[in-house]
Amino acid sequence: MLIALIAKDKAGALQIRKDTRADHLEYLKSTGVVQQAGPLLNDAGDMSGSLIVLDVEDLAFAQAWADNDPYAKAGLFASVELIVWNRVIG
Repeated sequence: MLIALIAKDKAGALQIRKDTRADHLEYLKSTGVVQQAGPLLNDAGDMSGSLIVLDVEDLAFAQAWADNDPYAKAGLFASVELIVWNRVIG
């Protein structure tokens, strides 16, 4: 099951993102469920959120995965949304 994780950072939290980025990227690589990932950008071009496509067994697994992301543990996100996604192209 493909799940789109859309997370938006708290205002003024860019330094938290920068400080935690290496751990976050290692988590993405080590879990084996990330199909695609990248930061969302604000109008100034700064990282302001995340878009991650997960290939997992169910929404409960996706939620557990999201909860264990170092960004989430650091309190970076103002919101996290998990949406079942159907790949059509790519």
